[in-house]
Amino acid sequence: MFSCAGIDVSKDSLEVWINSQGIGASFPNSASGFPVLIDWLKGFEVTRVLLEATGGYERGPMKVLQRGGFDVLRINPRRAKDFAKAMGYRAKTDAIDARLLAEFATIIKDADSRITSAEQDNLRALVQQRENFVQQQSDDRRRIKTASVDSIKPLLQSHIDYLDQAIKSIEQLICQSAKDLDSEKIARLRSVKGLGLVTAASIMAYLPELGEVGRHEIAALAGIAPYNDDSGNHEGPRHISGGRFAVRRAMYMASWAVILRQPEFKARYDALRLRGKCAKVALIACMRVLLIRLNAMIRDQTEWREQAA
Repeated sequence: MFSCAGIDVSKDSLEVWINSQGIGASFPNSASGFPVLIDWLKGFEVTRVLLEATGGYERGPMKVLQRGGFDVLRINPRRAKDFAKAMGYRAKTDAIDARLLAEFATIIKDADSRITSAEQDNLRALVQQRENFVQQQSDDRRRIKTASVDSIKPLLQSHIDYLDQAIKSIEQLICQSAKDLDSEKIARLRSVKGLGLVTAASIMAYLPELGEVGRHEIAALAGIAPYNDDSGNHEGPRHISGGRFAVRRAMYMASWAVILRQPEFKARYDALRLRGKCAKVALIACMRVLLIRLNAMIRDQTEWREQAA
């Protein structure tokens, strides 16, 4: 007999509940607490553990549990919240959340359970930090235009200049990190007209499944798969939903660049617009085709082939 456990993760603690035993406990979210947690779970023959993504605090226990032989699943907190509503939960505490996750673990089928390497984690951290620098620089550029005191402007400009150099430096680290992770994959992605270093590295960082799954699953993972909205005689418009926002964001501007540089995608986009599709719908359709073709290119280890318009 096996059991499922739910873990509510916070910065300092891990609240755990085992559904079949009806028992819970709390452990430190630290290197000293992980071995005790693993021994405790194995004592109750737990095989599956479900936890929420909590801004990175879950990564440590997730990796340790995976190395300990557990089937570890990670979900978006929104899914846990929706499940709580469906089950009639109104109160919210760490212990209740852990019990809820343990119940959810017994029925859930799709969740993030991939074991990432140190190289993968390093690339993801660098890409995320570059995004933070770019956001800070963009914020300061807006602030310098609206600064009411002139003495503040040189300080903001100094910070903008510093961030500009920091972005250039981190891009060099991203390039080397991507090569360390998979030099062939980064070279293939960068060979596509319109895909630069940052986009290619972001795809590798946020979508490690690229080349390992089918066309429908890769589109769903990126959140650009259309879903039906039909009921009875009603046929509603298809909508995209879920997926990884970071992947969508990375591919959004890159898809515009591909449309401008590759006649095939430009013709596809223009044809959709002529059929009455709005600009964003046409762009997402091109994003989906681009991602599916990138997935096939990496899977089959072939070169990118530009097709006639």
